[in-house]
Amino acid sequence: MTAEIRRAWRVWLLWSGGQALLSSLAFTAIMIYRITEVGLSPLELVLVGTVMELVVFLFEIPTGVVADVHSRRLSMLIGAVLMGLAFMLEGLVPTFGALLLAQAIWGLGYTFTSGASQAWISDEIGEEAASRAFLRGAQAGTVAGLLGIVGSILLASIQINLPIVLAGVLMLALAALLALIMPEHNFKPIAREERDNWSAMRATLRAGLDLLRQRPVLRIVLLVELIAGLYSEGFERLWQKHILETFTLPNLGGLQLQPVAWYGLYELVASLGVIALTEFLGRRVRLTRQGPAVRALLLLNLAIVTGILVFSLTDNLALAALALLCLTATRAAATPVSNAWLNQSAEPGIRATLFSLHGQVNSIGQVAGGPPAGLIGQRSLRAALLASGLVQTCSLPLLGLALRRAPVDEGRDD
Repeated sequence: MTAEIRRAWRVWLLWSGGQALLSSLAFTAIMIYRITEVGLSPLELVLVGTVMELVVFLFEIPTGVVADVHSRRLSMLIGAVLMGLAFMLEGLVPTFGALLLAQAIWGLGYTFTSGASQAWISDEIGEEAASRAFLRGAQAGTVAGLLGIVGSILLASIQINLPIVLAGVLMLALAALLALIMPEHNFKPIAREERDNWSAMRATLRAGLDLLRQRPVLRIVLLVELIAGLYSEGFERLWQKHILETFTLPNLGGLQLQPVAWYGLYELVASLGVIALTEFLGRRVRLTRQGPAVRALLLLNLAIVTGILVFSLTDNLALAALALLCLTATRAAATPVSNAWLNQSAEPGIRATLFSLHGQVNSIGQVAGGPPAGLIGQRSLRAALLASGLVQTCSLPLLGLALRRAPVDEGRDD
């Protein structure tokens, strides 16, 4: 391994761990901050998230020009700066308008980093080595994310906006450090006249529609993902407010913990649950075959629906917490299973198109489903959460249909 490759590896791990650490530092406190300090209503909570999702959806392809035509490194630096500024704005100006602007800036920053970081490390160390780098980066991110949760709990106990502002400052510092040490030796820019993003998006859409007409199972895959987007945005933005307004949080060993501390502890336990469940699925389910993958996804979605309904209806805090932990673990585990199903449903030459459509359909669902959930939440948070669960039930018959259509020899886990 050359010195240049070793340097790229170190920078990649710094980027992966730093991003995860600072994101956890900010996001562990950010929802509680929006509820308790800014005082956002259910509709406002959802709209803040919808603005971010909409910006990501609209700018994902246009901002790719920087990474493909100019520099992967530059695109990553721009993204880090924008996300750092967004965290600082949100933490320092506790108003609804400022939060909308901050989330728009954060979403724009995210689009500059999305895809650019993976492309950068592939350029610098080669595609084969990059596969190992992605795994090591994910592992570094997991550890750093847990540390970020702990740091957020400690800092928020001093002042609720402190971890958010500090995450912004440190993100800017990370960008400055990367500007000094980040190499870029193997980047080969695409000529601007060859990089027509909107034409590429139209071509992707046309190709995707042709595939959907030819392959009924792909229609089911995308409908399930659309439903996931429709239900998730409202639930993700409102469940914390439901907890704070419905239950009295207890003491822990005689200590009166702040809501953000309870939320951070929940995130820690949930992270361990996600690791355990995904490890179990990886070992026990043959995700390389359609039948087992669809069956696993059906069971996971059934657990998600059950978790939402129990969480929404119960007045018992312990039962609500248990339902929420199960729900969080199954939602996280459903993502790689869904990806595996999609991967098995298409030939290699069309997978990139399908994965692109897969992500876009989820974003459309979140943008479309969030505001109605917020409007329902204005009258009743419980009703809004129940509505999310009922929307997700629509995925169950679709997955049942997909399971019946799976090849007979793939219907069982051997």
